[in-house]
Parts: sequence; structure tokens; C-alpha cells
Amino acid sequence: MSTTDVKDAVREKYAQAALRVRTAETSCCGAASARDRGNPITSNLYNTGEAASVPEGAVLASLGCGNPTALAQLRPGETVLDLGSGGGIDVLLSARRVAPTGKAYGLDMTDEMLALGRENQRKAGIENVEFLKGEIENIPLPDNSVDVIISNCVINLSGDKDRVLSEAFRVLKPGGRLAVSDVVTRGEVTDLIRRDMLLWVGCIAGALEDTEYAAKLAKAGFEAISIEPTRIYDVEDARAFLADKGVDVDAIAPQVEGKFMSGFVRAVKPKDREVK
Repeated sequence: MSTTDVKDAVREKYAQAALRVRTAETSCCGAASARDRGNPITSNLYNTGEAASVPEGAVLASLGCGNPTALAQLRPGETVLDLGSGGGIDVLLSARRVAPTGKAYGLDMTDEMLALGRENQRKAGIENVEFLKGEIENIPLPDNSVDVIISNCVINLSGDKDRVLSEAFRVLKPGGRLAVSDVVTRGEVTDLIRRDMLLWVGCIAGALEDTEYAAKLAKAGFEAISIEPTRIYDVEDARAFLADKGVDVDAIAPQVEGKFMSGFVRAVKPKDREVK
């Protein structure tokens, strides 16, 4: 699959997710979830207080694999950028954390998600937010302009991760922080199993091995790199999906156990590395 094909597939997936949320919110049957709440990847990422502090549409549209806003240690006055902001849950939560003088940007390439994010912003009554249309490979912000970059299971969807990380480095201020949730793999996995498991977690372009992720961050110029597992998926998590693919789940269990996970990826732009 080419980079263009990946991008088109991702755009279509998230456009449909946004439309399902709007349909659910206006349904006479009530706001049924736009996704499977029992999914071990996307469920139970936000505590009750966080979910209650934003519009339901923002929660329903969350297709992430973690909660970067809870782990990024945001401070009042900071400028935050969310790569692939979707329905806006992480942007809105971030905006509250950096208020009153800070600002949160949400970047998304999908018109439907941008519309949903702006609608959720209006419902939440949060003013220190701006949603931008664009691609994470070409961030429409100036050099050295952002204190913190967050993202929630989006970088793994890019077909050009080196470009994404280079752009993230460019827009961060010296000393700025990258704090993203993403799907990563650990250890050797056969191509067939990797393909099926990554289809299950929704990573159309494929997740990186943790060591490769760290190497790409270092290549982009980052330091203080760490990848902390937040959820480790086992074969039981994916049993129903893999069974539908004609996979002998019990046979592959030893090859899957402990090798697919959501991780919290941290890195810092050196203080002496201002982009000019």
C-alpha cells in the first residue's frame, strides 16, 4: 500500500467515524457509542471526571490508544499541539490544563473530524483552542512555536513517520516536549501475524518496533527518549478478530504474547537546537 493509499484510507476511516458520532448524537435511540466500548485498545482511557468535562461527542469520537493529556504534565501558559486531533477530546482536555494563558491547537486532515471538533469546542465553551486543517507530515505552524506535542495513536497511521517526527521537532521550541500515545511492537514478529494484529489495532500503515521508534526520534534530533508500555495486548484481546481471519489463535499465542502494546512515547528537543 502506497503512502497516498494509506492517507486516503485513514481519511475515509476517520470521516466515517465522525459521521457515526453525529448520527448517534441525533438518534432517537440516544447516543450509542460510535465504537465498541469493550475494545481493549480504545476503551477506558479517560477517567469519569475527564469524560464528564467534555461533550459526549468528543468521547464517542475518541479512537486513541492512550491518554496523553494525563501523562504529558501540561502546565498553565503552555502551547500544546495535538497531531490528529479527531473529535477534539485531547485538545479540549489540554486547553483546560494550560488555561488561562495557554493555548491548544488541534491538527487534523479530515473535514468531518474538524467540524466535529469545533462543534465540541463550542459546546464545551472553551476559547483557548484552535483547530487547524493539515497533515501531520506538514504541520502548518511556525518553527519553534509549540511547548508540547501530544498525539493519540495517530503517528503509527502515517506512511512517512520520519517526516512526522522531523516536523514535530521543527515546530517545538528548544526544550519542548513530545509526549504521545502510540501503538508499538516489541521483539520479532512474523510478517503474517504482524499484519493481522496491526489490522486489529487499526494501524493501517503499521506500528513501529520500540527500538526503531526510538532510533527515528534520535535521527530527528530528539533526546531523553523513552517508551513506556501502558497497555500490553495479548492474543485473547484479539481472539474474535483473528478468528474471523481464519487464524489459528491458539497456535500463534506464543508469538503474540507481550509483543503488541500501547506505549507512552516521550522525547525532548534540546535547548540549544532552535530551528532557523
